[in-house]
Amino acid sequence: MKNSRYSFWLRTVGAALILLFSVASTGQAQSAPDSVDQLVQRAMRQLRIPGVQLAVVRHGQVIKLGNYGLANVQDSVPVTTQTRFFLNSITKAFVGVAVMQLVESGKLDLAAPVGRYLPELPATWHPVTVRQLLTHTSGLPNIMPEDALVTENNEKEAWVQVQTQPLDFPAGQQFAYNQTNYLLLGRLIDKLSGQPFAQFIRQRQIEVVGMPRTSAGDAHDVLPHGARGYTYTQYVDGKRRRSPQLQNLFEVFPPSLRTAAGMSSTAEEMARWVLALQQGKLLQPQSLSTLWTPGRLNDGSQRGFGGKLTGYALGWPTVTRPEHPAVAPVGGGRSAVFLYPQDELAIVVLTNLQGANPERFIDALAACYLPDMRVEDGFGLPPTLRALHRTLRQRGFSHLEEEVKKARRRDLAYALPEEAINAWGYSLVEQGQLDNALAVFQLNVRLYPNSTNTYDSLAETYAALGNKKMAFQHYTRALQLNPKNRTAAEYLQKP
Repeated sequence: MKNSRYSFWLRTVGAALILLFSVASTGQAQSAPDSVDQLVQRAMRQLRIPGVQLAVVRHGQVIKLGNYGLANVQDSVPVTTQTRFFLNSITKAFVGVAVMQLVESGKLDLAAPVGRYLPELPATWHPVTVRQLLTHTSGLPNIMPEDALVTENNEKEAWVQVQTQPLDFPAGQQFAYNQTNYLLLGRLIDKLSGQPFAQFIRQRQIEVVGMPRTSAGDAHDVLPHGARGYTYTQYVDGKRRRSPQLQNLFEVFPPSLRTAAGMSSTAEEMARWVLALQQGKLLQPQSLSTLWTPGRLNDGSQRGFGGKLTGYALGWPTVTRPEHPAVAPVGGGRSAVFLYPQDELAIVVLTNLQGANPERFIDALAACYLPDMRVEDGFGLPPTLRALHRTLRQRGFSHLEEEVKKARRRDLAYALPEEAINAWGYSLVEQGQLDNALAVFQLNVRLYPNSTNTYDSLAETYAALGNKKMAFQHYTRALQLNPKNRTAAEYLQKP
């Protein structure tokens, strides 16, 4: 099992990526831009995305801009280079840059307790460091718990209420994505810069780069060339369901939370912003390194959203892996910016569909420019698993356990971490190789028989294969191991 967002996506549209990866792997004979266009258009058809805007940065230049589909379905308005898309939580990446600018000016210390700068906060909040706010490891209560809506009408009440709640966990103990963190960062920027955070970001980033179509706000604002938001997700009796009918999405971000999600931009301007960062126009090189270093928990480990987003730096989710690591702001399940610092490559994909999750297929776009990123060759797996993957591609996944036993005889220290095996299995699912994924998840259950996660992933794959009996059996075991496993509980309640 991955996080609930991923599980929902897998059950509804995961198989749609099968052809995406086949195009990425066979498109090398064509020009890279043509391959990219094919991939984007295929994703739009399979995931039913109304409109997409694309920018590719390579070797310090914007080498491709793409506009696809409709910005406004009702009025058949096409996406153009001028179309503005909501960035949602990609806004946090701008906040991270703003904080580092304050650090460079000597006004802020990332290691300092937030109480030093905001003494009016509850005393239990004071020891939390600025870095822990940025990396979502603060333990503060969330002003926007799941399914809660905070608007301009109730933001003051919500702020008063959240300050009365206890900490969710000791600071640094866990990763928990939390909008309270970025509300406080907005207050820090206001106080230390002497101006509202939106104005500070505009003066120090947007105007420096030259981004006239980038602004703060929400769906109440009338934006010239603004894309409408859409979703296929419905809530029925409090449960999330995917509907076949496209619906309007109206996103509201009250002023106090617009450091968390409140900006709009275009792919071209986001590409120029990325270039400005890399060229030292916004931050010094050493600050850029700090900006992109993932936070660590008290035990030294790092955590993130899950899947390929393995860590979270200063407003920037990170993809930590041996080959082609990336920093990757994502927003609203609809847009993503992947920057590959070692490869002089960045890809911006903005969409107007909640649930498009372009972070799932941006690596496939990158493979058009970096051929060794082809996922069918095992890209993204740790070295041990990648070698095993390549062997099994030749021999067949029916030999998986045999190959593992052989490897262990050769090397007594040979190890296959549970999370890595799980990620491998889901990579195979995304390629449409459900039978191979099943073999991988079966291995994980045998290696880690007391993990609810291994049984959940195996059950999910049986369900995708239509084997309800085995899915029921393994979801039952997953729920026994973790009675709070919502995915398993929901499946077992089905008629």
